[in-house]
Amino acid sequence: MTRVLVANRGEIAVRIVAACRRLGFEAVLAASSADADSLAARLADRVLVIGPPQPSLSYLRPELLVQAAVMAGADVLHPGYGFCSEKVELGEMLDEAGIALAGPRPDTLRSVGDKNTARAVAVAAGVPVAAGAEVKDLDGAVHAAREIGYPVLLKAVHGGGGRGIHLVEHEDQLPTLVDQAAAEARAGFGDGALYLEKFFAAARHVEVQVFGDGEGGCVVAGDRDCSVQRRHQKLVEECPAPGIGPATRALLHDSARRLVSHLRYRGAGTVEFLVDTTSDPASATEPATVVFLEVNARIQVEHPVTEEAFGIDLVAAQLRLAAGLHHGLPDLPAVPPAHVIECRITSEDPAADFRPTPGRITAVEWPRGPGVRIDTHVHEGYLFPPYYDSLLAKVIVRAHDREAAVDGMLAALRATRVEGVSTVTPVHEAVLSHPDFRAGGVTTQWLPAAWPPPLEEAPR
Repeated sequence: MTRVLVANRGEIAVRIVAACRRLGFEAVLAASSADADSLAARLADRVLVIGPPQPSLSYLRPELLVQAAVMAGADVLHPGYGFCSEKVELGEMLDEAGIALAGPRPDTLRSVGDKNTARAVAVAAGVPVAAGAEVKDLDGAVHAAREIGYPVLLKAVHGGGGRGIHLVEHEDQLPTLVDQAAAEARAGFGDGALYLEKFFAAARHVEVQVFGDGEGGCVVAGDRDCSVQRRHQKLVEECPAPGIGPATRALLHDSARRLVSHLRYRGAGTVEFLVDTTSDPASATEPATVVFLEVNARIQVEHPVTEEAFGIDLVAAQLRLAAGLHHGLPDLPAVPPAHVIECRITSEDPAADFRPTPGRITAVEWPRGPGVRIDTHVHEGYLFPPYYDSLLAKVIVRAHDREAAVDGMLAALRATRVEGVSTVTPVHEAVLSHPDFRAGGVTTQWLPAAWPPPLEEAPR
């Protein structure tokens, strides 16, 4: 029997264990002491405690994860998302130990692991990119910004998850923001390298789900719109991206496929793009301006949107490929037969600038019914810890068209009850109720139009 070490926590650990069950694989969980009695631990066949609650002493230590995999006699390690999922060192250590990674090869992770090298790979593959440049110091940033033209985005080269990004509208902001961004990059990613990129003020964030066979073959599993964002963090995702015409969709999908083939990419990944709405994304004949953002060389938080839209299991496909089997994914149409929306329910207080609210979950009730999926690790009585991200659950709704999916999600949100901690459910209700969102095609700068709402219109 194939044995899998699940090297993560929370809802994604529960999701990986479920995929192991589906395949008949054994699941061993590598958990911190804070997660030793979590839902994932209860569902797994075995649990190995790898360290204390602090991620820097447990989940972020690739050597501890590999030691656990060796101790467990694992054939495959699945890293989930976040933590060590894109660490080259983890893949290299697993190669030395003779254990398969449910993810890309170390050389691929190195190629797309920072914004500079990823951009170079995209250019080599013929993928459209925005004007940009790595900057070493303030003088370099000033010169590059003048060449690119304001406004620009200042980013950590090794950043991810929306962190370490600053908008620079005028040159006099650069001295402060370069120092601040470099300090954040060193603290968050261990490297203060920075990157400047052209900022598109009216852009949508559209990503393409890919799955590579490691030999240049690629399954493109549609696209997702992730434009509802707060501080570059995604709140709502949907598949397919609304208001995208055949020409722009073909450019997005073909660009992602070229990149996967060029890299000989192995496993699940996401190629992220900006779509400039000053051109016409809905045109049937002329594509909008599309520029490459980055490759997420792992499973994404929002992968259930694609799974429900196409009726596939991306996590099981990852495990199958890592175990030496065919991934089992079929060829898929460009547009799925259903429309799916996901809302990330986090333990944050939107009335207090989204302050995290860890604590005891005293009551919880999730929506049920046809087309409703809940990915979560929380339950009544669960002590939501302060050490990790604030994701409580993902509410996913599938319907025959977008209007029905929006209505279904609103009903699902209103049926959701979590007590003991604050959640962002009111924000999602405001977004889903807003006429702009219902019309489709909002940009990454849109959210302040919906939240906070006028007091007289505030949702319950």
